[in-house]
Amino acid sequence: MRTVSILGATGSIGASTLDLIEAAPDRFDVAAVTAGSNVAALAKIARRSGARMAVIADQARLGELREALGGTDIHAAAGEEALGEAALAGDLVIAAIVGTAGLGPVMAAVRAGRTIGLANKEALVSAGALLIEEARRSGATLLPIDSEHNAIFQCLAGQDCDKVSRLILTASGGPFRTFSAAQMALVTPAQAVAHPNWSMGAKISVDSATMMNKGLELIEAHHLFALPESSIDILVHPQSVIHSLVEYVDGSLLAQLGSPDMRVPIGHVLAWPERMATGARRLNLLEVARLDFEAPDDQRFPALRLAREALRRGGAAPLTLNAANEVAVEAFLAGIIHFPDIARSVEQMLDMIDQPLPASIPDVLALDAQVRVRASERLSEFAS
Repeated sequence: MRTVSILGATGSIGASTLDLIEAAPDRFDVAAVTAGSNVAALAKIARRSGARMAVIADQARLGELREALGGTDIHAAAGEEALGEAALAGDLVIAAIVGTAGLGPVMAAVRAGRTIGLANKEALVSAGALLIEEARRSGATLLPIDSEHNAIFQCLAGQDCDKVSRLILTASGGPFRTFSAAQMALVTPAQAVAHPNWSMGAKISVDSATMMNKGLELIEAHHLFALPESSIDILVHPQSVIHSLVEYVDGSLLAQLGSPDMRVPIGHVLAWPERMATGARRLNLLEVARLDFEAPDDQRFPALRLAREALRRGGAAPLTLNAANEVAVEAFLAGIIHFPDIARSVEQMLDMIDQPLPASIPDVLALDAQVRVRASERLSEFAS
């Protein structure tokens, strides 16, 4: 029986995790579930999963949560410290809080030497060097949930990365893969959140549309697999059947294939080092019939170039990239700026901020907040 803490239980990753756990009740026990502000959804999940602890990040809603959990033995808590406690409640931590809000709880789990299923891109992008170094000290295990990194992890199958010559991250290309620059200037938020292959939240869907998600994944891959930026390629693969590839020094190229269903990588992490049934649709290669590949276009999708530049610069550049992108995506979804302005505003912030990565998580979060303020202040230059 493996005890599991689900950080970000009300999101799509949390929902899929709970579905898999419910399908194998003899294998998993839910220790804690958390959410940002959705009390009703969190209370429903806590009751449904039999969790012993439920934490809402918004401290002002603690009373609401306690009321929603009335008549149960579920411990209700709120705030940053409680999120850290929830991260320590399970042997396996599913880290699915979106954004840098998940950085503190993830670091708490890493310091405690837990096994962490990492679905939070921003933790490694903003503070990858700190997290990896702390994991080395504590003996924590980081298991990637992102489909691309999980595919690489599966292809490595325990092999050392010194036998790897190249990693290839695949990208669907998003809903605007064939759009011209003029067409992308007219893109609406409703169009941007309609991913052609995957079911995801609004922010991640927009990142897929700009291909910033692939840039963030490149930075993640650098930290997870200790390979330089020059050894990590990106390949557009519209069918989303091959999730990533690993090229070894002997010329062998290994790929992980499957239906575009997040239950596969989540199930792989939940059961690791074993396997479990996920209910995912089986891949029928006769139905797929063909697999297409193309090089990404850095001109129409400048986010890829910006991510590579940020990784090469190092220091606080990846943090700046991520924070400025989150501000810009939020502004786009609110109708304040146009779709191409997302990358433009991120590039502006990268040009403005050049400093080393802070040495502690509180300092990382403080710098992250500063970047967000400055990025928000500059949005008027792009406002519709």
